[in-house]
Amino acid sequence: MARVWQQPFLNVFRHFKVDEWKRSTKEGDVAAVTDKTLKCTVYRVRGSVSASNYIQLPKTSTQSLGLTGRYLYVLFRPLPTKHFVIHLDVSTEDSQVIRVSFSNLFKEFKSTATWLQFPFICEAGTPREGVASPGARWTCLQLDLHDILLVYLHRCYSHLKGVRLCASMLVRNLYTSDLCFNPAVTVAEARRAKLPVTPIPREMAFPVPKGESWHDRYVHIRFPSGSSHVPSKLVQKSGFPPEAVLVGHVPRLLPSPVACSKPARDSRALMVQKHDPEASRWAPSMPRPLPEVSMSCERSEVSRVAGPGGCTQEPSAWAEATDEHAAGDGLHVSAGQPTVEPAAPEDAAPHESPGRKQSLPEAALGKKRFQQRSFLPDPILRLKGVIGFGGHSTKWALWTPDGAAVVYPCHAVVVVLHVETREQRLFLGHTDKVSALALDGSGSLLASAQARPHSMLRLWDFQTGSCLALFRSPVHTICSLSFSNSGELLCGVGKDRHGRTTVLVWGVAQLGRGGEAIILAQAHSDADVQVFRVAFFDEARMASCGRGNVRLWRLRGGVLRSCAVDLGEHHALEFTDLAFGPAQDGHTLYVCSRSGHILEIDHQRMAVRHARRLLPLQTPRDPLAQKQTFSSGPGIAISSLGVSRSACAVGSEDGYLRLWPLDFSSVLLEAEHEGPVTSVCVSPGGLRVLSTTSSGHLGFLDVPSQEYHMLVRSHTAPVLALAIERSRGQLATVSQDRTVRVWDLATLQQLYDFMSPAEAPRAVAFHPTQPTFFCGFSSGAVRSFSLESAEALVEHRCHRGAITSLAASPDGRFLFSACSRGALAQYHSGAPRCRVLRVAANVVCQEACPSSSIMVVSRDSRLLAFVGPSKYTVSVVDTASLDELLKVDVSALDLAGSCLDSAVALCFGPSPPSHLLVSMSSNMITVLDARSGRVVRQLSCGHPAACASLSLSADGRFLLTAAERAVRLWDYATQAGLSCQVYIGHSEPVQAVAFTPDQQQLLSVGDAIFLWDILVPREGWSPGSVQGAPRPPLTCEAGALFPSDESHGPEDLHQASGPSVLVQKEAGRADDGACGVTGGPWDLGRRPHPCGWPRACSTVGARARTLARPDSYRHFTARYKASSLAQGLSLPPAGDEWLRLKAVVGYNGNGRTNLVWSPDTGFFAYTCGCLVVVEDLHSGAQQHWLGHPEEISTLALSHDAQVLVSASSGSGTASRCQIRLWDVPRGSCRQLLSHHDSAVQALAFSPDDRLLVTLGDCGDGTLALWSTATCELLSSTRLPEPVHSMAFSPWHASELACVGRGVLTLQLLWGQAGDVSLQANREPVPEEAGGCELSSLCYGAPPLLYCGSSEGQVSVWDTRAGRCFLAWEADDGEIGVLLCSGTWLVSGSNTRRLRLWAVGAVSELWRRGSGARSSSVFLERELTLDGAVVSAVFHDSMDMGVVGTTAGTLWYVSWAEGTSTRLISGHRSKVNDVAFSPNESHCATCSDDGSVRVWCVASTELLIQFQVLSQSCLCLAWSPPSCGRPEEEHVAAGYSDGTLRVFSIARSAVELKMCPHAAALRALAFSADGQTIISGDKDGLVAVSRLRTGMTFRVLSDHRGAPICTLQSTRKECGDFGAEGTDLWLAASGDQRVSVWASDWLRDHCELVDWLSFPAPGLTEVRVPAAPWAQCPRLPPCTVPPQVPGCLPPSLAAFCPWDPAVLVCAGLGVYPEVVFYSLRQKQVVEKIPLPFFAVSMSLCPGAHLVAIGFSERMVRLLDCASGAVQDFAGHDDSVQLCRFAPSAQLLFTAAHSEILVWEVTGR
Repeated sequence: MARVWQQPFLNVFRHFKVDEWKRSTKEGDVAAVTDKTLKCTVYRVRGSVSASNYIQLPKTSTQSLGLTGRYLYVLFRPLPTKHFVIHLDVSTEDSQVIRVSFSNLFKEFKSTATWLQFPFICEAGTPREGVASPGARWTCLQLDLHDILLVYLHRCYSHLKGVRLCASMLVRNLYTSDLCFNPAVTVAEARRAKLPVTPIPREMAFPVPKGESWHDRYVHIRFPSGSSHVPSKLVQKSGFPPEAVLVGHVPRLLPSPVACSKPARDSRALMVQKHDPEASRWAPSMPRPLPEVSMSCERSEVSRVAGPGGCTQEPSAWAEATDEHAAGDGLHVSAGQPTVEPAAPEDAAPHESPGRKQSLPEAALGKKRFQQRSFLPDPILRLKGVIGFGGHSTKWALWTPDGAAVVYPCHAVVVVLHVETREQRLFLGHTDKVSALALDGSGSLLASAQARPHSMLRLWDFQTGSCLALFRSPVHTICSLSFSNSGELLCGVGKDRHGRTTVLVWGVAQLGRGGEAIILAQAHSDADVQVFRVAFFDEARMASCGRGNVRLWRLRGGVLRSCAVDLGEHHALEFTDLAFGPAQDGHTLYVCSRSGHILEIDHQRMAVRHARRLLPLQTPRDPLAQKQTFSSGPGIAISSLGVSRSACAVGSEDGYLRLWPLDFSSVLLEAEHEGPVTSVCVSPGGLRVLSTTSSGHLGFLDVPSQEYHMLVRSHTAPVLALAIERSRGQLATVSQDRTVRVWDLATLQQLYDFMSPAEAPRAVAFHPTQPTFFCGFSSGAVRSFSLESAEALVEHRCHRGAITSLAASPDGRFLFSACSRGALAQYHSGAPRCRVLRVAANVVCQEACPSSSIMVVSRDSRLLAFVGPSKYTVSVVDTASLDELLKVDVSALDLAGSCLDSAVALCFGPSPPSHLLVSMSSNMITVLDARSGRVVRQLSCGHPAACASLSLSADGRFLLTAAERAVRLWDYATQAGLSCQVYIGHSEPVQAVAFTPDQQQLLSVGDAIFLWDILVPREGWSPGSVQGAPRPPLTCEAGALFPSDESHGPEDLHQASGPSVLVQKEAGRADDGACGVTGGPWDLGRRPHPCGWPRACSTVGARARTLARPDSYRHFTARYKASSLAQGLSLPPAGDEWLRLKAVVGYNGNGRTNLVWSPDTGFFAYTCGCLVVVEDLHSGAQQHWLGHPEEISTLALSHDAQVLVSASSGSGTASRCQIRLWDVPRGSCRQLLSHHDSAVQALAFSPDDRLLVTLGDCGDGTLALWSTATCELLSSTRLPEPVHSMAFSPWHASELACVGRGVLTLQLLWGQAGDVSLQANREPVPEEAGGCELSSLCYGAPPLLYCGSSEGQVSVWDTRAGRCFLAWEADDGEIGVLLCSGTWLVSGSNTRRLRLWAVGAVSELWRRGSGARSSSVFLERELTLDGAVVSAVFHDSMDMGVVGTTAGTLWYVSWAEGTSTRLISGHRSKVNDVAFSPNESHCATCSDDGSVRVWCVASTELLIQFQVLSQSCLCLAWSPPSCGRPEEEHVAAGYSDGTLRVFSIARSAVELKMCPHAAALRALAFSADGQTIISGDKDGLVAVSRLRTGMTFRVLSDHRGAPICTLQSTRKECGDFGAEGTDLWLAASGDQRVSVWASDWLRDHCELVDWLSFPAPGLTEVRVPAAPWAQCPRLPPCTVPPQVPGCLPPSLAAFCPWDPAVLVCAGLGVYPEVVFYSLRQKQVVEKIPLPFFAVSMSLCPGAHLVAIGFSERMVRLLDCASGAVQDFAGHDDSVQLCRFAPSAQLLFTAAHSEILVWEVTGR
């Protein structure tokens, strides 16, 4: 489970954030430098003492990396003339830590029980022995950790615990993977040349200049050099210690560990022996060995290697076989080239299949590569049915709403079974076992969750079987799912990474209408939750049960809250299931327990109404029998219950399903099962009860007929082997559950079940002609069973070891068995009772084989083949006499390899010709002539693991293989090529595969039994006809298949508006009237029409089509906002405003290219929300341009810096996005434009500033051209595919370039009437440039165009010739920003890197016209910022510039100094609170990003930042002035995990951390003396803690059940209120309640002063005039918009600064108003109406002003003395925060991440 996130490879440095040095450590001289060869940042570790200069992962030795990858890739370069050391701490499966070290300091190999030391021998000619040479090259050191431990210590590898890289070296990175990569081959090269290797990922690859060889520049060392299948036993046999020397800096593979031994070396020779049956016969008891004959063939030269013992191994040269050898007793075959029989169809050379994801490359023995063909039809298999139930759990089985079918999981497959017809409908897509299911009340939505952290959830359209949504849950394995009755809510329960129970609520109402599943609420609970149900009568109410608790839940206001039921004496029970009572009794909740109790709970009163217990029946014959009381004696464990209108069904662990009336007076029906009942489910009509058992049974009880119907029987453990009966259509399987089962293939129903508790069955075989089958057991017994009498006929015990394989001859004469001790037994099975004929010892392989298919009989019943005597040998004998006919040493078949190969599985082909297929451990399938032993064919099966089972169809057309969890079907009979299709669906490794007797279907077994239909008819087949076969449509049953890569036609190009049209006819379809472009999708083979594009396409519905959103971070995505801008604001008159916007804190990192700077004029502007901020870089003074209603997406500045253009996204379907033209000198909006439907992706001015082009995003897809003089729309063209970026040519004002899937050049053609037409030309991205999409562009020196790609490449294009002539790897991720000036190019990407490139030589390369190499481009500088680069602007000299990132930061970059300095910094997520220092010199803010930031109030400059990872900071409090000197000031912060941290401002450090709450903190307040902290959490608990000790000494639970919204404390003598105390403080909770308290914390005194409760506002639209105070003439009547169900406004309360005896409240009550409550008079003294419910409030300490923030994006300033109001806009989202500064001169407001600072000027 922990391996999934590390696949397919893991970047160790990136994952552990080595650059931050928080999870790793460095010691001594360690620095990050830029390497000229790799053109990237590497780490230099140097120093004279290696032990004092190193990089270590993890930070301490007590921690563990936990990396499970088999291979470790170290990308490093030894420093010249220096030594280096690499230490690896590797953990074994028995938790033993082994240190493995590699160094050129070591002179010889040394080994202890816990330490392996390998010498690293460098190239000859070095100045000193062992040290690295002056020309040391970058090296890819590939370490097979599995084989290192296995070969040298005979231990099993578990994981990599730690790494230490010691001086002296340069290291780029570390990677782990289970894949064996070839570093010299890139993905593009492998795809283009179709090489049979695993290419190195782009991220790990070393850059290779064009035209040069990888091996000329770098070194690849693989250790051990042999494959992963080198046996440890051969090392012991060699007589020499294993080879343990690394030879560095030479591009060759190392010899295998057995290379020192001559016997082992000779054993790799190919030996094929053929004998005359009459001359050599085996006796039953003593087989005599056959004479061995030496072989000779050519062998590739092996370099000289020094062994550990000083021995020298010279390369061997082998000559071809001579006539003298051929005259001997054996047959000799040269292995230099394969011997091929031209008459056999299998003899054709293997080919590769192009363009298919599931086709795997394959090479012949001579290493020649061929081109593949397609394999049709695709898909050729369809999953027809499965046999199995459960997998992760057997408690999930559901009725459909109509009661006609049941839904249940079968490991990774969800099955819908019709109970009458037994037809199956399958939902495929999960890759692991399904852990939970849920079906909504209407039967339209099905939810399924799969195991393994984190759980993946799929939501299905139940009727069509299509997957509507796939998403990852934030918890580990989900144990329970439940839909609301309407299907709009989905609830799930699981554990988070801390082991806490987590309940999640998703909103799924928008599924099927383009929406997604969103998390509406999430709650953590300390209580155990095993079952969770949503009430059918109220989707906002839920119930759960678990160990020791029953809880009732409610979703309200987006918050999920729970309350425990008082169980009384039953509080210690383990509850297993619950069910709501019938509709007529809607207040009852039924809960069952493992102790036999059934509780009836009134969920309104939250009390237990009745408690009953199911007790075992005592028999009278029991002398100890006595009448048990209700509470005495052991009860029967109840696992599940279900309730109908009149009865309750109970399933218990005694195997009974009982049906009771609702008063539980007597049992109505009872059904006994073969195992414990795990779940029950009552059908909607209440007439059927579905039950499941832990033994894998699924059935239902029909109540009217009182009959039980079995639906599904299944194995409860993985299936090990199968056998097919060819006449009656039966299937036999053996499983780890110690059962043998026989199934009917037509109905998929179980016919027989044979159990063997004492011994495990291992193998099975049917008798070909008699109704019997044979089974082999772990005890060595072989038994035959009769299918007619269902009993054992005979038993044989001639084996001493466990049976590994059984094989019956097709003619029915013989049966063969093999055991783990190497014995082979022959039986005469033709008689009614079979008898033993012969037993041969030490014949079959005794080593553990991964497959049971190690022994097979040919189809003509003449030959028996098996793996043995060793796993490196395949023997063929005569079935009648057991005379050995052939012995093939398969370890020498691959002479080009460097490892010992072994056989895994065998299969005979059709006869004639008699071919034997051998599955090899090297993932190859070797085809041998079973009579001569010649190698006919070798196939690369391409599995990541060895093929465990294989089967060839009867006509030799299809080859079926299985490895791991995939099944592959190969087009075996095709002579011109070989290709395959891959099918997934199994959640565990497939153990065996086979074709059915009629060859129309095939079977695969593992976790379950899968039956597949072959979609090709068998009659009249020929290879040529398959190519033209039509493709069947993909259905839900084929969901496990990979889709075919068919190219689809592009969308039409339509004119949206304006005078110009962009249309091009597709070649070859001129007569079909379709508008499109060839060349996929635009044809560039011909030049555009000289007169522009023909106007021949209708514009009707042009905007109706929406392009698919591209996977590019360059595209702007507006942040989701539930708020909308209010209408009819009370805006103040000009010059009489009470507030003036002084400063904006933050930069919108969500925008794209939303930063402009003119170095000549000094104009600098950026965006924050819906504001354009113009800032003076010298003084920091800001101007703010308001006008946009929504978030601004992008900016553009004219070349003369006189006009600024800004664009914002649309606010909905009824509003288009705004484009505003600003007059820069005047600072005013000159023109408002509107054309695009959604967001504007990019803006650009022409070189002469006469034209402006605007590009819509994928939701709009139009490109519009405007006149800047008249602001008139000149042209609008709809593009058929997403365009990521665009730019005007700096040399031609009428040329525009766009990039996406290629480079699109648009020429502007002006007509006589002033209209504009477009002439287009598109160039695709060549393969040399990666063939990927282009994401950014910029123009360089004429005529060069630089383009960045989504995969990190930069390509250079000649705009005149329309070609790409140069490309290089510039980054690891997508390049979103490119800027070029002179000889410098700046690139920015989503990997946070900003790089400076020297491209001065590119122009010279263009002039030469050929020989362009990427080595001519140099990386000069590199900076790593805090987020993906989204905006950048630089001086013409490129020495300085400003860069914006997604983290909301603007950086000043100086390339000359190589530094980056923060200019603007803001929060990247929602701001939750702000607190001021007593003297108002500083303020602190906190955010959902987990940061607490301290700012200078005067300059809004960031001074200090405290960051807590993986948590949200929700509230703040600054210590009051009474706590002491300024250097003792503290800031307290509350976090989402319930922790409270106290930070010292003077020391910039954490002073105290405590955890007073189990839930998230929502509010904080210091006492008046600053020595006590009051904190409130989301569960309503208020804790009081000491600042000095961190101890919580009081917890108040008066507000339990509702989140605390507000806490405030003030110094006040409380005698006026009838209470004692020095502090007066209040708490307001989300359930409309406010409490006021008097306290003296030094005396531990606290008493309640007053308690206010308000009625909750309605959830429907409320008319304010209905209230009597609404007739106030100061405000017009207003309407409150409908509230979100269950979402109440926050409860806001504060002490009035100008009258401390008055409380000011907002958000309380039915109507939107501000309420003034007198603590003395105990009544409301004043109400002031509001237009909307307030979401934030602050009272001015000076004037009688109240600032109120609304979700309608406005701030209202209310003068309480006069009743006057003023409204202010400027935010683009709900104003969740308002806070006056202590001096009353400043007001801080926040909406999401933007903070606005207002200066209070009036009143």
